[in-house]
Amino acid sequence: MSTPTATALTPIVVAPAQVIRGNLVLGGEAIARLGRRPLVVGGETTLAALQGELPKILEQQQLNAATASYSPDCTEASLAFLRSKVQEHQADVIIGVGGGKALDTAKLLAHQCQLPIATVPTSAATCAAWTALANVYSSEGAFLYDVPLDRCPDLLILDYTLIQTAPQRTLVAGIGDALAKWYEASVSSASSQATFIIAAVQQARVLRDILFQKSAAALKEPGGEEWRSVVDATVMLAGVIGGLGGAQCRTVAAHAVHNGLTHISASHSSLHGEKVAYGILVQLRLEEMVQGNQLAATARQQLLKFYDEIGLPQSLEDLGLGNIALSDLRQAAEIACAANSDIHRLPFKVAPDHLMAAMVSTTTSAIKN
Repeated sequence: MSTPTATALTPIVVAPAQVIRGNLVLGGEAIARLGRRPLVVGGETTLAALQGELPKILEQQQLNAATASYSPDCTEASLAFLRSKVQEHQADVIIGVGGGKALDTAKLLAHQCQLPIATVPTSAATCAAWTALANVYSSEGAFLYDVPLDRCPDLLILDYTLIQTAPQRTLVAGIGDALAKWYEASVSSASSQATFIIAAVQQARVLRDILFQKSAAALKEPGGEEWRSVVDATVMLAGVIGGLGGAQCRTVAAHAVHNGLTHISASHSSLHGEKVAYGILVQLRLEEMVQGNQLAATARQQLLKFYDEIGLPQSLEDLGLGNIALSDLRQAAEIACAANSDIHRLPFKVAPDHLMAAMVSTTTSAIKN
């Protein structure tokens, strides 16, 4: 009779321990349960905008708070500086306030310092407030690597009133980032028999349908019911999918294209979700060109109409990269096709030349082999 051997499966990290959402719910009571000496991490603009409000909220709970800027990116240098601030303040909890890079920085800082973390998104541009993942960039703003974290945030405060103060462009970018969940997960994981990956793929389809049905109305009435539904989808439901499905389900070519583009300095004026949205079109174009996939062609035409309706970029020109040098485009394609890239989760091989051809033909109306 054989003795069973112990096996350890990959941890499933699905959701924050607590989520508070609503209008004017930015309060210190829930934060106070995590610690008494918070270090508030955000960008300089965000910290300045909340300078009058946030300290007052924290003081009402008799919290001794300090602030620190992560600027300009979630970099190794920024993290080293922030670790010194944690030590200097003797912080016992981190509060991340801002967009995706601010929240990634705060989450990774908390992970490194083994402290609880509360996230307060100021826009709906990404699902960073939800996820157990942080992206690290170079000091020049180029994507370097991501870091899986051992848990989602201990607290997420989704204040619709605060989110509504962000430019509408950020929500549009969040829609683009969230849409990628379906187009990437359906390629990488649709045939999986694992229970949670099946659930993630199906939720990604639901997410896509919600965004198709509600985004246009949401953008016309900020703060309304449809708008809140879309914010919930981009910040939270997109995060659930990444948590259920894990890395295999999370990213494929669309995010790989984003990562490559970040190495072109002229792309830094575009938001994360804008580059990812363009990357979805590139992925579909690859499926058309390499596989002759008619469904991908149909999906791309559908997306082009949707992008036109809500204002997502459809081409390099729309990203402000219409005049980039061929050498820059090749560099981005080679980085996107690096050996460890998520692009290799596609069911076919992709070379930089294939990718470059797809990147310059996202708006074409016919399949060209």
